[in-house]
Amino acid sequence: MTKISSGLTFFNKKVFPALWFGFLAFFLVTATLAGIVEKAPVSVVIPVFMAVIGFFVMKKLVWNLADEVYDCGDFLLVRNRGEEDRVPLSNVMNVNASTYVNPPRITLKLVTPGRFGNEVAFSPIAGFRLNPFAKNKIAEDLIVRVDRARSKRTV
Repeated sequence: MTKISSGLTFFNKKVFPALWFGFLAFFLVTATLAGIVEKAPVSVVIPVFMAVIGFFVMKKLVWNLADEVYDCGDFLLVRNRGEEDRVPLSNVMNVNASTYVNPPRITLKLVTPGRFGNEVAFSPIAGFRLNPFAKNKIAEDLIVRVDRARSKRTV
């Protein structure tokens, strides 16, 4: 059993949003107490806009990531919010690797929905790379293994 999800998932899902929204709230409270809001009411619009955009971006790209994903050979063990699910590689329809987003993510589209729905997304271990256009080794390995498992399923 090898962990293939990033160790930064907790930071990306919990710590960064707390810092983001905490900073915006701190800015609004400080601006209100300092009297800036009365002088320039537009100073409220920008942080509120940043909070709304941040909420939707985090909802789409970060909060739906699985907490941990382990490679167990012919299946993946997915842990999210204290629950576990076994995802057989033969149940994976498609592997999509999005490397040009932060955090990078791998999305598995499932044939039969599991405990977490019909898609499982996680942030893979990325490591340091000099080539920003290099393919993710975890995603490439999963694509090959899912194809093998799928071909066995159809036989």
